Amino acid sequence: MQKLKFAILGTGFWANYQIPAWFALDGVELIALYNRTGTKAEAFARQYNVPNVYDNVDLLLDRHAGELDFVDIITDVDTHALFVEKAARRGLHVICQKPMGPSLETARRMVETCQSAGVEFYIHENFRWQTPLRHLKTVLDSGVIGQPFKARVSFCSGFPVFENQPFLAELEQFILTDIGSHILDVSRFLFGEAASLYCQTQRVNPTIKGEDVANVLMKMRSGLTCYAEMSYASILEREVFPQTLVSVEGSKGSVVLAPDYTIQVTTRRADGQRETRYLTATPPDYPWADPAYALVHSSIVDCNRNLLEALQGQQPAETTGTDNFETIRLVYAAYDSAARNEVIHL
Repeated sequence: MQKLKFAILGTGFWANYQIPAWFALDGVELIALYNRTGTKAEAFARQYNVPNVYDNVDLLLDRHAGELDFVDIITDVDTHALFVEKAARRGLHVICQKPMGPSLETARRMVETCQSAGVEFYIHENFRWQTPLRHLKTVLDSGVIGQPFKARVSFCSGFPVFENQPFLAELEQFILTDIGSHILDVSRFLFGEAASLYCQTQRVNPTIKGEDVANVLMKMRSGLTCYAEMSYASILEREVFPQTLVSVEGSKGSVVLAPDYTIQVTTRRADGQRETRYLTATPPDYPWADPAYALVHSSIVDCNRNLLEALQGQQPAETTGTDNFETIRLVYAAYDSAARNEVIHL
């Protein structure tokens, strides 16, 4: 199959992992890089042998639109809508980092812009592609624990995330847009759409602008109650960053995604006694992954693979702009709920 040619817009922190994750796949060719600070893009170009480097995005798109198949946008969220519009106007398919946009209405316009232009629009939402979460989903879909009625999705850590991504400390809206967009998407992936939610937020770290704790209680359309908790202020006995921990109770048993990628499935035997089976869902290891983020970085490859196969016409993408808009709805509904101290019906 002919390789699809693409450009990377933005060579900041996450490009260090997004680019090698693309190179882990067959079927793509990176031909151009853009960064507003050109020297950063030049450094990446030397490292990955990329032939074209720009500090002007319009110049890149004008010169290469005829040979590009898609762009991968890895810039700050405030630039997402502008770059999506520029690429769509030139007929290019778009992959964009999460969160999709800085507001619900901006995200809506981004989806509509790509629909009007007739181009595919995908969001690079990789958390649901983590190996242990995919295994957990398989357990749930098997029916072994019956009908799930209660769940907890937890991402609580004291990891110094601001050290390697200092811009996060300057965000007026932090944890719900950063980790919340992941955790709420995981909740949708595992349990379907939410009917309502209630959220409370806090800022514990006095040196940052936004909230670093958020607790979201959702009533899913299936009837299941899901409690999603997230924190970057948690000093716990054991630090498990960047693992997402999940527990689910069903009519026939329960399943727990515990630390170190262990999945515990508890059911009753015919004699009424409880029985627990243990599975291990260790993610693959890549030499370019940061050990502190290895679980997350490995999921980038699987997310990229799904989006590439969609662009190749092999199978549908999971994280389309239309689908991810439902996650963005939850993020901003959570902010609305916290501000009003009210349940938000979706």
